[in-house]
Amino acid sequence: MKKILFSIMICMFLVLFFGSVVKAEEPIVGTWVTVADEGKDKGKQTSYIEMFEKDGLFFGKITKLLLPPEPDNPKELCIKCSGDLKNKPMIGMVIVKNMKKIGKIDPKLGMEYSGGTILDPDEGSTYKCLMWVKGDVLTARGFIGFSLLGRSQEWSRLKK
Repeated sequence: MKKILFSIMICMFLVLFFGSVVKAEEPIVGTWVTVADEGKDKGKQTSYIEMFEKDGLFFGKITKLLLPPEPDNPKELCIKCSGDLKNKPMIGMVIVKNMKKIGKIDPKLGMEYSGGTILDPDEGSTYKCLMWVKGDVLTARGFIGFSLLGRSQEWSRLKK
């Protein structure tokens, strides 16, 4: 009886310990809701971005657009993009590329990811990118040159 009770206590300890470790990782993988931070749609939810891992790097693609299409772009194409993305559908477009988890944790923003790029399909511009994940908030910062010369957005994890 003592062995059974001891075994149950050890199992409970392991579940609690490893459960909290998994939760503390705050993974970037999942679906995130973006919100417009400027313009006529400021404050409105704009899209779902699915972040996924491939070969140790993290990517994000648009899986859903939440605002009605513009009259001059009813098919929701990336009309301002250049190169291979010019006039391609925004849904399915990979806009976050090659992000790496670097292991640094910012006390306010969370786990840091860097080394990749982010595309702003509304402008057709690609920027260097930093991301942080803390709980259900992902902070994405696109910039040119230095991270001080850019802007940040907060994305929320999609609750299912």
